[in-house]
Amino acid sequence: MQVIVDASNVAHFGKKDGKPSLNKLLKAEEVLKKLGYEPILIADASLRHEIDDKEAFKKLLDEEKVHQVPAGTTADHYILNLAEEQDAKILSNDAFREFHDEFRDINSRRIPYNFKGENIVIGSSAQPKKIKNILQKICSQTLSEFEKKGYDSYKLKKNKKLSGIAVAKEAIDRISKSSDEGIDSKIEGMFMKIPLFDRVMKMVEDAERASDFIIFVLVNPRDYRDAVRNAGNIAVTVGDRLKLDHAPLVAVRNDLFTKPGTFELNIIYSDEILEESPFDVNITINDHDYSFVKKNSRNIASTVAARLGTWKFPIVSVKPSMLMEKPGHYDINLDKGGDN
Repeated sequence: MQVIVDASNVAHFGKKDGKPSLNKLLKAEEVLKKLGYEPILIADASLRHEIDDKEAFKKLLDEEKVHQVPAGTTADHYILNLAEEQDAKILSNDAFREFHDEFRDINSRRIPYNFKGENIVIGSSAQPKKIKNILQKICSQTLSEFEKKGYDSYKLKKNKKLSGIAVAKEAIDRISKSSDEGIDSKIEGMFMKIPLFDRVMKMVEDAERASDFIIFVLVNPRDYRDAVRNAGNIAVTVGDRLKLDHAPLVAVRNDLFTKPGTFELNIIYSDEILEESPFDVNITINDHDYSFVKKNSRNIASTVAARLGTWKFPIVSVKPSMLMEKPGHYDINLDKGGDN
């Protein structure tokens, strides 16, 4: 890992009435090398005139062991731009606040430091900021890609307050409402697909035909365990209320669109469910977000499966790409997956 040393910032550290110190600069270079970094010393034009050992510093410039920013160039901007181009860290205590609009997540590049006597203590850069809602954006784009291939998805995000009773009531209310209005399963406006052959009314009137449907309960990953505990009671409650011969199957799924403490329902007739995902999902992403998205790949798979009405999760692969330089950049491709 290359580390660009803000030479002027390091040399001026702790200076009161004295001159910037060449020794501090050399000490920083030495310690960085011991830590396995490749230091690149960048100085502004004024440092050669101010430093305490001008001759030694001039020699370092002549030997290109220290690099001076080009004339007419702002040193801070030059350092930040070079760090972004080289994907390098920056050793500096300068917060570079005036450049935060131009350069994203400066704190994740900047390594702070301190001197204790003549010894330098190298700090740690901050963790890169995650792009807000990147997981939701990835899921939305993935579902859009599925829709382009003819697979509809459940889109509602009402985020109703989560409890076992609330889930059961919502399932019963939706089925009853659709029964009263006689809405066809394919154009039912309340949710993606209703579990019936023609109309919910037939499901209620003919228990034998209506017993085999699945209620997907979509919850935030934090609420998964609690929701699973209530799944059996929800199934029994819905089955009893609708006078079904067999209780419906209740499947709890992590859903990245759902806020903590809330839920969504996607109810599907068993004959309409996709046993396997028809496509697997390949995500190519920038280095900044790679670890975060990789860690949540199963949650992405769960979200996509629950909203498509797929029993088994798609395979979600996440790979970093050097061609995607900035946080938030990603690409999604679908590959042929299992059979329906």
